[in-house]
Order: sequence, then C-alpha cells, then structure tokens
Amino acid sequence: MSDLIREIAACRLCADRFAETATAHAPRPVPWFAPGARILVCGQAPGMRVHKAGKPFFDPSGDRLRDWMGIGPDIFYDRTRLAVLPMAFCFPGYDARGADLPPPRLCAQTWHDRVMAHLGVVPLTLLIGGYAQRWHLGVAARGGVTETVAAWRDHAPAVFPLPHPSWRNTAWLRRNPWFEAELLPLLRARVKEVLA
Repeated sequence: MSDLIREIAACRLCADRFAETATAHAPRPVPWFAPGARILVCGQAPGMRVHKAGKPFFDPSGDRLRDWMGIGPDIFYDRTRLAVLPMAFCFPGYDARGADLPPPRLCAQTWHDRVMAHLGVVPLTLLIGGYAQRWHLGVAARGGVTETVAAWRDHAPAVFPLPHPSWRNTAWLRRNPWFEAELLPLLRARVKEVLA
C-alpha cells in the first residue's frame, strides 16, 4: 500500500460535515488505485454499500458497470489494471429525504491532482456522471450528462463519458438506445485493447 493511499484512508477532513447528515456517519475513504493501471474509472462518490464494504462499485451499479466494460470482478478489482478515482472518496451521506448528497468539492480539491500524478499516464478513462464529467472535461460537459455522453466520439478512444450505471438510470437507457448499440461495443473493444 502506497503512502498516498494510507494518507487518503486516514483523511477526516469531512468528519463534521458527515456528522450533520441524516446518516450521521464517520468518514471511511475508499482509495483504490496503483501506478501502472490501464483504466481509470472516475465516478461521483461511494454509496452506502461501498461505505460498508470498503470496496468501490461493490453494488448493483458496479455489476452493471462491469457488464458495460465487458470484464469481471477479477479484472475490475485488480489495482494494477484498474484504478477508481471518485470525486469524493467517502460516502457523502443522505439528506433528510433519503437522497444521496453531492460529493464535497473539498475531497477532489485535496486529493485529485495528487492521485493523477501518482497514477501517471492511463490509456483509458471512464467519466461516470455529471460531477466527474464537469471536473475532467470542463466546458465540454456543460450541456449535461445526456449531451456529454452523446458526444462520446469527441473524446474517444482515450476518454468515454458514461451515465451513472445505477438502476435509477434504466429509463435513461431505454430513452437512449444508441448508448448500448453504438457506444458500448466500442467501449468493450477499447477495454480489451488496453488490457491486452
């Protein structure tokens, strides 16, 4: 385990913020990366299941994401092949209505550049959801997730913007059949290529 991973795992910058959420939980950062990874998955923040398990995408969203990529858990959880860099390493909590709170910007501002430097050049980056897309693509992601993902050819083959693989986006997938018909076959081919 690298010094940077240990430092992130010990981070408590948001302890007071999380204590004030409806979940009133303590921070539990979930860093998952190593230099030399071939694929970088940039998402939003861990959910409650990931918070409890201490393993990224250890939930149905992760199952769907791995299906989109055409890989199994053995490859996904091999840090020498795949790194996960969310916009926040901790579960941000729920609001009073039970909805996920947004990732605190403080986390990305504190850790993102250091992790990217630690990783070095990664041949393939997946940007999952609006927070990661806006952070990494800037003005190219100003139109929202649907427009950003629809413009995936502008960023491929090095970067693929994706919607969140949550079950909540099943209706989005039905409304946008081009995602599964056009983007996913090329994503799977690119994943296979960079892992070869």
